[in-house]
Amino acid sequence: MNYTYLVECADKTLYCGWTNHLEQRIRAHNEGKGAKYTKSRRPVRLVYAETFSTKEEAMKREAAIKKLSRKEKEELIRTYQATN
Repeated sequence: MNYTYLVECADKTLYCGWTNHLEQRIRAHNEGKGAKYTKSRRPVRLVYAETFSTKEEAMKREAAIKKLSRKEKEELIRTYQATN
């Protein structure tokens, strides 16, 4: 399984990424090993995730989410959290 996800950093910024091991990836972010961006913004909290059958689909969705405005990302998160 492949995932596209958003985490909220301690400074309230959002980081979008993709992975095929979601729990491990979030743990890595919080250990300072996940991404350069999140390393100095720990802890991070998972606020959104989508599943995909292929890496390519997850990467394509990540690229699309990164193009969204902050407001659009926040709406995506609200919708996701209301259904989960």
